[in-house]
Amino acid sequence: MCLAIPSKVVKIEENDFAIVDTMGSKRKISTMLINEPISIGDYLLIHVGYAMQKINEEEAEESLKLFKEIGSKLDTI
Repeated sequence: MCLAIPSKVVKIEENDFAIVDTMGSKRKISTMLINEPISIGDYLLIHVGYAMQKINEEEAEESLKLFKEIGSKLDTI
């Protein structure tokens, strides 16, 4: 089982790489496993530095909301 947080593409780079924003943290990831075009603003599910799936904005926002709720509850423990 893996946990993938939706990440927003902020820059497309050469050789199947992109810069994504994951809840405020930017990092370089590989897009070589995605078989469809990727654009700035798209949301991807990332696992160990590789984009595994492209998702729509509505799904991404819903997931990010849940992650933030979980994080806020952990802060109270």
